[in-house]
Amino acid sequence: MGKANRQRRRMKEKARKRASTTHADDVQWVLGGPPSLEDRVALEVSAALHALDHDDRPAFEAAAARVAERPGIAGWARVAERALASYLQAALRELWRRGWQPADMVRVVGRQLSARHVRLSCDAIAAELQSYAAATIDPRWAAQLAELEVQVWWRADQTYLRAWVEAQYAEWAAVVACALEVFDLVAALPELQMLGPIPGRARTTGSAARRRGPAVDERVLSRVRAMLAKAESTTFPAEAETFTAAAQALMARHSIDLALLAATGTGPADEPTGRRLGIDNPYEGPKVMLLGAVAEANRCRTVWSRQLGFCTAVGFAADLDAVEILFTSLLLQATTAMTLAGSRTDAYGRSRTRSFRQSFLTAYASRIGERLTEATGAQTAQAASEPAGRNLLPVLAIRDKAVEDAVAVMFPQMTSSVLGSATDREGWISGRNAADLAALHTGRELPE
Repeated sequence: MGKANRQRRRMKEKARKRASTTHADDVQWVLGGPPSLEDRVALEVSAALHALDHDDRPAFEAAAARVAERPGIAGWARVAERALASYLQAALRELWRRGWQPADMVRVVGRQLSARHVRLSCDAIAAELQSYAAATIDPRWAAQLAELEVQVWWRADQTYLRAWVEAQYAEWAAVVACALEVFDLVAALPELQMLGPIPGRARTTGSAARRRGPAVDERVLSRVRAMLAKAESTTFPAEAETFTAAAQALMARHSIDLALLAATGTGPADEPTGRRLGIDNPYEGPKVMLLGAVAEANRCRTVWSRQLGFCTAVGFAADLDAVEILFTSLLLQATTAMTLAGSRTDAYGRSRTRSFRQSFLTAYASRIGERLTEATGAQTAQAASEPAGRNLLPVLAIRDKAVEDAVAVMFPQMTSSVLGSATDREGWISGRNAADLAALHTGRELPE
């Protein structure tokens, strides 16, 4: 059990033992003299958490109001402000030690709470990470922070909680309630697989960085993104097919070239790692199938954490980049095609739109998997026939084994299950047809 969880449980236990009422003024302190202001704030915080734990909304709102303000007690709001900020930052530090990353935490907050809680979470992350030197924050974290627009925007003499009030984002009582709800959620999150160094331990220079090396050529990624952007924006299926096919072919060949360089010692060494990708409702199952199909075709594996709303893709860095980029684009193309197909009703006028769309996405994932695998196989066969690729197949077999071993280490308790069921024939056929329109050829001629 993490430190934050233990602290939270101890706080709640104190609240239960000290008084039958949650009012701090009624607590009888037997030892150590009268309670400090910090202790009294902590007791009210524990009462609020206790109420949340028991789904007692009126009790939570009353306790949160007492945390926010105690008329007649000088300095109460200031102490509460500092205490809440401290609790949140301590919970975040423990969360990083339990394998979570900023994007993971914000994703779960967004799924379970509200947009306001997400904004406050981002500010809490910014406050926690500002104490670390940039060189000790993993590049993957830095990319997530940039995407989330996490930054310190408040003055040095205030906390982000008080800054929210001064910026008129919310009244102080609402800020307190929001902070308590975020802390309650964060402190109860389970342990995850560690996918990289936590803040303060990353090293972007030195032998470790040289050993990992830059696994992906950003110029290749830029070309791939440009191709997929054109595929997503065109209204002509044949044109979308050409650009999507070119992107897959380019990433497949790039991955093969990197594997050969790593095997001969002329390129940066690499080892499998993991990357978490969000999977949102509705139709989570077919979306997971689509991600799995893209991952398999790019020599990666996926594990679904359904309750937390994400999949972990495991593989080598270049392959993970291909998976993330292609999955995002193909999901957008599939969703667009599914939406254009419209709603459906049965012979009695009852809606069958959900079963149609479920079947549509399931069929799309199945067919895309076939086409991606064909494309990767063609690129592999072509590279293996070249003089530089005579050792390609054993190299790829070794890398496949490394990925399987990494999955076994990261997820020792993993169980397998069959995903995807199609109950609507029309949806299945429509999904297969949509996937065929995104079919991937294997030619070497790539559009600029």
